[in-house]
Amino acid sequence: MRLPALSRRSVSVSAGREVGCSNIAYPKLVVSVMPYGLRGLMLAVMLAALMSSLASIFNSSSTLFTMDIWTKIRPQARDRELMVVGRVWVLCIVAISIAWIPVVQAAQSGQLFDYIQSVTSYLAPPIGAVFFLAVFVKRVNESGAFWGLLGGLLMGLCRMVPEFVFGTGSCLFPSSCPPLICGVHYLYFAVLLFCCTAALVVAVSYCTPPIADRHLHRLVFSLRHSTEARDDLDREEEERMRQARRAAAERSIVGNVLEVQVSLPKPHPVWRCISWFCGMGSSQDPEPSEEEVAEASKQLPDISEDPFWKNVVNTNAIIMMVVAVFLWGYYA
Repeated sequence: MRLPALSRRSVSVSAGREVGCSNIAYPKLVVSVMPYGLRGLMLAVMLAALMSSLASIFNSSSTLFTMDIWTKIRPQARDRELMVVGRVWVLCIVAISIAWIPVVQAAQSGQLFDYIQSVTSYLAPPIGAVFFLAVFVKRVNESGAFWGLLGGLLMGLCRMVPEFVFGTGSCLFPSSCPPLICGVHYLYFAVLLFCCTAALVVAVSYCTPPIADRHLHRLVFSLRHSTEARDDLDREEEERMRQARRAAAERSIVGNVLEVQVSLPKPHPVWRCISWFCGMGSSQDPEPSEEEVAEASKQLPDISEDPFWKNVVNTNAIIMMVVAVFLWGYYA
């Protein structure tokens, strides 16, 4: 019963500030109504959620850059180099994030949560659509996924860039962004972007040659229980990278032997501190041989399920979703 009054009072009290028109009813409840112990608990929960989101984003960005970009630049890079590059890239992303703070303050009236959700709504739906169709639609191919991601990213940027240029506005200063572009809420725009990307992926995939089934065993939903051998599309590239890594390992072994023979001095303490900070030791395990890799690839996990427990898990999932939807609608 007090929530509407708090919302109106929060708006009236902060009406004289440019970013003060945001709804601060929830922070007002936490600060003024909750007891002291629950205030700290809510603060810890909010900080933990924020840190978890940032950690997952930094980890994903580091993995994408290291495994998809750096390995193309340096195919002979070993695990030690990849680990150092990944951690340096995380530091670069943190620096870029700090420099991006003024943009966050200017967008979504300075509300960090709304900013995160809006940016996610502009960039994540194309990725979700491509992954969803790639798993459940066997006809989707590489061309459809590429042009779907590219087209979805361009559509999302067409909405995100004008919103940052014109601003989202507030109750004191409405935004001058054209209603045709910014008139749709970002959550509704995410649904439209997902559907448009999915349509583009399917259209391009059906206009280009399909992928043979021998490349899709246990990769798509319809062939998840297949026991036939899968012929990887990128086998040649993987073989080339494996040969480059083997050559780098041989050179590393020769270098270690020469280092022992000539008795080179120990590394500088600064480099030893850097190696310790990055979790690297003085030695590195050798790369696996071709026989070990082939033996590991033969040990495929069994994904067959017991029908009884499968039905139990599915039933519990449905019950949890129904309860969550009911609670959300009842307390909303």
